This record gives sequence, structure tokens and C-alpha cells, in this order.
Amino acid sequence: MTRGVPIPDTVTLHVPFRVVKRGGRKEMQLPDGAAPPRRTDNTLVKALARAFRWKRMLESGEYASISELAEKEAIAFTYMARIQRLTLLAPEIVEAILDGKQGPEITLARLLEPLPADWAAQIESMKLAR
Repeated sequence: MTRGVPIPDTVTLHVPFRVVKRGGRKEMQLPDGAAPPRRTDNTLVKALARAFRWKRMLESGEYASISELAEKEAIAFTYMARIQRLTLLAPEIVEAILDGKQGPEITLARLLEPLPADWAAQIESMKLAR
């Protein structure tokens, strides 16, 4: 079988994207409408794991206070107290983070800012689709 047009040696493909910094790393941000790849943010997952682990340790009575636990873990009390607030996140937000479905607007710095106590308001403030 012969072809009328020769096959080129190289093919050029144009993919629109921009590079953004997230958590000290550079990531590609796809244009609106493009399906983002599911990718877990290890920084967020680690922070959630720490928060729930510390909560479990405090609730079990293993440690009497956050101060005592912070001293044992060799972590600043203020940092531990801020991370502990992650245990108050709406389950939908936690699930999205663990599944890698959180949007680029959900960062650890953003989650450590004061959030509404109401879960529906949290979801709305994070622009998380239900």
C-alpha cells in the first residue's frame, strides 16, 4: 500500500497549560474545561493524617493536653493547634483530598486559615462541587 503524502519525521503537538507553584513544587495547570488528572497532594494527606492521629492520641487519654503532645512530638504548640483544626473539615473536603479530587484552590495554607464551622459553608468557601 502506498500513500500519496509522506509521513513527517516529527509531529508538533500544542497543549495549552501554565506552570503554577503549589506547596513549593511546580505543577502544570490545564485550561478551563480540561479534565485534571487525579493526583493526591501528599502535603495535604500528611497533614490530615497527623491531625487525626493527634486527635486520637488526645481522645484516648494517652496525652492530657495539646501542650504535652506537642512537647513529646517536638513540634511547636501553635503549629499542632492549627493542624488539629483539620479534623473539623467537612467529610466531603477530606474525601476529595484523599481521592486527589481537590481543586487547586485547596492548599494547606488555605485550610489553615479560619474556616466556617458549618460544613456546607466550608464546601461553598472551597468551591467544592457536591
